[in-house]
Amino acid sequence: MDEQRLKAILEALLFAAGEPVSLHRLAAVIDTVPKEEIASAISALDAEYAMGGRGLTIEEVAGGYQLRTRKELAPQVRKLLETKPPRLSRSLLETLAIIAYRQPVTRPEIEELRGVDSGGVLETLLERRLIKIAGRKEAPGRPLIYATTHEFLEVFGLMDLDSLPDLKEFQEIERASREAESLGVEGITNVPENSTGDTEAQGVETATSTASETSVEAILEKSDDQSNTGVDSGKSEPHDSEE
Repeated sequence: MDEQRLKAILEALLFAAGEPVSLHRLAAVIDTVPKEEIASAISALDAEYAMGGRGLTIEEVAGGYQLRTRKELAPQVRKLLETKPPRLSRSLLETLAIIAYRQPVTRPEIEELRGVDSGGVLETLLERRLIKIAGRKEAPGRPLIYATTHEFLEVFGLMDLDSLPDLKEFQEIERASREAESLGVEGITNVPENSTGDTEAQGVETATSTASETSVEAILEKSDDQSNTGVDSGKSEPHDSEE
């Protein structure tokens, strides 16, 4: 197949999908072209976008390729769509970080690390489809276990869980967020602020935290220290709700 024709087909497929499309799925649609040639055409197409100063880019997220608007154009896209990026409060970010780095993990394990009841926070993360119930742990009471979702990877612009920043990088992000908050500035995590396909502007902002809230950095350090320890006993802890 002619390369220009192939790039046109790929551009149309990625635009129409509106979500990450795996190389395997693209190859199933364009079944006369080898996967290696498809991947090469996608790279060439993205290079054309960059060289031409176009408003689109192709990113590898959530195990596939996705056509997105460029990050620097997010304010204009949001204004057009009249939407605001979804916020992640400190309690949501803490809990999501624990699940992302320690998954699969149970609610008692999360609460042992955070020191507060996390039922409301887990419900909110489930509603936002950032986490899922991945089964039950073979332990007394068979508590539910939680893991991150495909949508989590997509929202945070990650190809897979191996793309998560290491603990040191996450701590640097957390420190930068706290410094911004101390100056009275709304902290923004280093995640994509793109639109997904042609439908919505992506981006996650952290809400300003209170001085009493626990540091995500400290929780992750504690989680790292307890990486070989399972906690399943349910203790009565202060309640941490998330509307």
